[in-house]
Amino acid sequence: MAGRNGKQKTARNMIYSLGVTVLAGLVMWAFVPHDDREPELRRVDYRVELLTARRAAPYPVAAPEGLPKEWKATSVRYQGAEHDTWHLGFHTPGDQYVQVQQSTRKPSVFIDEASQGATATDVTEEIGGRSWTRYEGGRYDALVLRDTDGVKGATTVVAGTGSFGQLTKMAAALKLS
Repeated sequence: MAGRNGKQKTARNMIYSLGVTVLAGLVMWAFVPHDDREPELRRVDYRVELLTARRAAPYPVAAPEGLPKEWKATSVRYQGAEHDTWHLGFHTPGDQYVQVQQSTRKPSVFIDEASQGATATDVTEEIGGRSWTRYEGGRYDALVLRDTDGVKGATTVVAGTGSFGQLTKMAAALKLS
């Protein structure tokens, strides 16, 4: 009998321990903040990077002017060592993404990378006095301006998850300097 009573105490102690552990877990869970919302995207000020890129790049660097305040700049970089690549990304109304990229890299490689594999269509658009080619893809659509259309030495790609209307709005807002 002594052996059996010891096993009962061991099982009871395990159940008590499990109960205390679950209770402690519930108490910790209750005090941890629960926020299931998407984090707020931080707006970046790209003026300094733009000035730097415009001084360093061997081509006129494009940046938008006059976009509505709902278009939030979220990423910016200039990489002079890597084909003088300029990148400026925006979060648009409707939770979409539109980016401007320019580079002196070989156009076919650069366009494929910047548009995430989108393919050229036969459609061209006159935007701001320049002829842009439409590219369509699974992830991104794009508008592409080759150096023969006014941006000597660089290819400009406006791409993202935004609609062609949003891409066109960005392309129309671009000012070269």
